[in-house]
Amino acid sequence: MRVLVLEDDPDLSRSLSRFLRHAGYVVDEAGDLSSADIKLSVNDYDIAVFDRSVPGGDSVELVRRLRVEGKTLPVLFLTALDSIASRVEGLRAGGDDYLVKPFAMDELVARVHVLARRRAVNAAQATLSVADLCLDPERNEATRNGVPLDLTAKEFVLLRYLMTRHKSVVSRSELIEHCWDEMAEPMSNVVDVRLGALRRKLGEPPLLHTIRGVGFLLEDRENPSGQP
Repeated sequence: MRVLVLEDDPDLSRSLSRFLRHAGYVVDEAGDLSSADIKLSVNDYDIAVFDRSVPGGDSVELVRRLRVEGKTLPVLFLTALDSIASRVEGLRAGGDDYLVKPFAMDELVARVHVLARRRAVNAAQATLSVADLCLDPERNEATRNGVPLDLTAKEFVLLRYLMTRHKSVVSRSELIEHCWDEMAEPMSNVVDVRLGALRRKLGEPPLLHTIRGVGFLLEDRENPSGQP
C-alpha cells in the first residue's frame, strides 16, 4: 500500500518513512501543504499521515476539501495539539485517527496497519486468492497450498498488487507506480529482480508469468493469455 507522509520536520519525516517502509509500505514524502496537494493529484494513495501544522497552513483544511470532493483516503493526523477540541476538529474534518506528539513509532505503524485493514475490508479485499495461493492483508501472510511463504516486505506488496489485478497484464511502470515510492529508478532492473525472486518462492505450477514486451500476469494456468 502507498502512503503519503506530510511532515515539515525533515528528521521526523525520514524516520516515519523508514519505519513505514520497513513495515512494507510504499512511502512518498511532502514537506508542505502545496506539495502534498500536488502529490495527491497525480498519485493514488491508500493512506495519508498528515502533520497538522505545516508550511502553508493546517492540513485539516486539505482533508476537509478531500472529503467535499468525495475522496475517502484514510487520514491519520499527527499533532502537538493535544486538546480535546483540536482532536474533535480533526476528526470532524474527516480524519480517521489522531496521534499526539511525541509518539512511539511502533504505535504509529500499528495505527497505519489498522487503517490499511479497514480499507482492505471496505474494498472487499480482506483475503485474496488465486488457485491455491492465498494472501491475507490483515495478518500480512501469504500461503500456497496451505504452506506459508517466506516473503520480504517488498515481495508481499508486489504479490498483493498482482493478486488484485488477477488475470490482467500489469506493466512494469504500473508496478513501479504502485509498489515503489518516488526514489525508485524506473529504468533499473529492480522490478525484474524482485519478481524473479517472488516467482521462485511461489513454486510450481507457475502462477506468475512474463508477457514479453507488455508486462506481468498472475494467472492460474501454465500458458498465460498472450503466450504462444
